[in-house]
Amino acid sequence: MGSMHTNLEEQDEGFDRLAAFYQARAKGGVGLIITGGVSPNKAGILAPNRVVFDQPEQIEQHQKITQAVSQFDCKICMQILHAGRYGYHPDIVAPSKLQAPMIPFEPAELTEQQINQQIDDFVNCAKLAEQAGYHGVEIMGSEGYLINQFICAKTNQRSDDWGGNLTKRMRFALDIVKRVKASCHKDFLIIFRLSLIDLVEQGSPFSEVIELAKQLEQAGVDILNSGIGWHESRIPTIAGVVPPAAFVAPTATLKQHINIPIVACNRINTPELAEQILQQQQADFVSLARPFLADSEFVNKAAAGQSQLISPCIACNQACLDRIFENKVASCLVNPLAGHETLFNKSCTSKLKLAVVGAGPAGIMSAITAAQLGHQVCLFEKSGQLGGQLNYAANVPGKEDFKLLLSYFANMLKHSNVEVKLNYQVEAEELNAYQQVIIATGSAPVIPEISGVEYKNVATYQQILSEQTELKQNIAIIGTGGVAIDTCLYALKHQDKPHNYYQHWGVDINNQSGGLVSKVPTNNIRSITLTQRKVRKPGTGLGKTTVWIHRQELKDFGVKVVSGASYQKIDQDGLHLAVRNKDKLVPAEQIILCAGQMPHTPKFLSQLTAPYQIVGAAKENTVMDAYKAIKQAVEFVYSL
Repeated sequence: MGSMHTNLEEQDEGFDRLAAFYQARAKGGVGLIITGGVSPNKAGILAPNRVVFDQPEQIEQHQKITQAVSQFDCKICMQILHAGRYGYHPDIVAPSKLQAPMIPFEPAELTEQQINQQIDDFVNCAKLAEQAGYHGVEIMGSEGYLINQFICAKTNQRSDDWGGNLTKRMRFALDIVKRVKASCHKDFLIIFRLSLIDLVEQGSPFSEVIELAKQLEQAGVDILNSGIGWHESRIPTIAGVVPPAAFVAPTATLKQHINIPIVACNRINTPELAEQILQQQQADFVSLARPFLADSEFVNKAAAGQSQLISPCIACNQACLDRIFENKVASCLVNPLAGHETLFNKSCTSKLKLAVVGAGPAGIMSAITAAQLGHQVCLFEKSGQLGGQLNYAANVPGKEDFKLLLSYFANMLKHSNVEVKLNYQVEAEELNAYQQVIIATGSAPVIPEISGVEYKNVATYQQILSEQTELKQNIAIIGTGGVAIDTCLYALKHQDKPHNYYQHWGVDINNQSGGLVSKVPTNNIRSITLTQRKVRKPGTGLGKTTVWIHRQELKDFGVKVVSGASYQKIDQDGLHLAVRNKDKLVPAEQIILCAGQMPHTPKFLSQLTAPYQIVGAAKENTVMDAYKAIKQAVEFVYSL
């Protein structure tokens, strides 16, 4: 299990919650856990109030974690992370006085005395980790953090013994490893997370990566972990647009040059893919992070031949990384229990006969959760298909993993013995025989009041994403929210020639000089204009970790955006607007409506005598997405 920060440490009883979080994964069969990053001193924290491990009195709280994990056949190593110039606070330090692009603070340049003190602090942190019962440490030397800043000529412009040629730039990393090795027990594991491909201008070429890996092996590193991309890189590395196992190649190449084990990571989210990497000898270990948020029992299910019952990571970032950026506890869209293990620990005392109306994500998760808690559940769906609007999302390029979620839902409903009635229009009389009813009927597209909206050249996003309506070449889209962007990207990438991630983003997987090459111009077969009433960037409100990707793609494909628009009419010429009190025509063969959703609630509610609860997008006056809908549904079922 790869390192992930959860924000649990900073919460009330945070280490108790973190212990339960890691224990669930250890119980689930994980062989080795790497914790979220722990800083060796206050200068190295990523943000205010993050965890520092530099005093013996802090050992006791870490022992809660190690003792919880040690009850199972699992090892746990603590990651030591010094942010360097990536820290979001004014006291940051770095090898050179160079400010990071996304950080508002300029770092202080470390003196030689201070460099030695930083090394002392790494060693002290490792010794404390050993005393706390960790089986080893992972020294974070990638992703653009302090050690990586010393290694890379881009961020190390020193002219003393700590900068200049590669030998001097490696010295900081190697001295840390050598001194940790000398200060800890011989069986104490030292893992080094090495940046294999920086994905920034002036990044380290692979020739330097190989040399550093060899030196790290000689210095005493037991395992090398693959680091991919710096945080300031404008290349997506773990989002859904990244193909599965997209960065295994440099791991496989480096494996040929070293004698110690190496770990593959990034966008590996099924046991079949992980097994393939091992069988092909591309790596010695496979590291998964977000998939263990999605399902703590991932390994046990895989070992039992039940991979179809693994709740899949869909690489959405909505509940994990996006929440971290909002300073909230990380969780998971498909598993709201993740990060909240101590808050949902409840056994079901009374077994209910329960009906769920609507088989979208909120309804399905209500049904599965209720059945797992022992309730007798029947799921009603008026259409012939499970999944609701997830079926539309699964057709969007970059969201192909949603198909794994739809398959999981179908398998879990069967496994959990939920009675499912498709193509079934249930009525109040039948529902009143149940002890509890959950209404999860989702939402419907908003049809804006625009003259001509009934024309044949107008389609809703549902008609487009379900492939009921053929795409035209010249398109105007009403809306710039998440659904509008999904629909736009679907239209742009819906062509004969497959979309090539490496060419589109300018990734040199062989890493001749930092991993970047010139982008190959997109083969754009459609002209698309997004329109919106408000004056703001398209995608406003989407998660920080993915919205920049979408905006870059819109730019690369030449999508036009018209803001501050007042909609006048639709006719055979296209979409007529008023912008800043001037008439404007957006010529279009096709207008697609992505103007939002409205709750879809059944008419029979007033006739229900059984207790009922509305969850998900069907709730009135609620801005809803799949994460909120599923979380709300699961929380309600646990409250019964």
